[in-house]
Amino acid sequence: MTASTVDIPPKPARATRSLQKGQQTRSVILDAALALASHMGLEGLSIGALADVTKMSKSGVFAHFGSREELQIAVVTEYHRRFEEEVFFTAIGETRGLPRLRALYERWVHRVSQEIDSGCIYISGAVEFDDRPGPVRDALVAMVHAWHSALSRAIVLAKEVGHLRVDTDVEQVLFELHGLILSLHHDARFMRTPGAVPRAGTGFERMVEYYATPEGRAADAQHRRTAP
Repeated sequence: MTASTVDIPPKPARATRSLQKGQQTRSVILDAALALASHMGLEGLSIGALADVTKMSKSGVFAHFGSREELQIAVVTEYHRRFEEEVFFTAIGETRGLPRLRALYERWVHRVSQEIDSGCIYISGAVEFDDRPGPVRDALVAMVHAWHSALSRAIVLAKEVGHLRVDTDVEQVLFELHGLILSLHHDARFMRTPGAVPRAGTGFERMVEYYATPEGRAADAQHRRTAP
């Protein structure tokens, strides 16, 4: 081994540090972009606005997101990742059936209640892009479809374990669940109506009463007694 070889700096280490720094910077930009989009919508995002908020140059922000559209899609993807972490992955540990379905609903409501002063990107994005085809709309639709698929699977499992009636229409239950959340978001955020959260809860309990079997009601009641 020659001296010149020994003196060569370890390029992989430098590359790793550079990659980590780039990821950290991107994470900072995404945090700022999520905060902006929550208050101003996805259409309110711009490279210039993010540069002002993060105290970076426009070229620095642009280096991580090559276009406004790419930035919007990245925000949608990151919002969905955080939504899954907070709502879905914390609920699937519950027992299959009504306990898990209730956990999904309650964590969803908790998420909405936290967003009353900011906003849900799924809902605001649907308003902004409902009639505007393109990659951003496609990303939003894909994320909502993924969430609906998870809910549908939980409803199907509740039927399979005998907690919901055999004639339960899975799509109808999903529609009613989503309808409760949309009503809650509208009344709590837009109308500032007091008591919107407990009203949504009353709607959920009526759904359970209508669709649940005696075994399902017993399992649900046991879960509610023992859950933190």
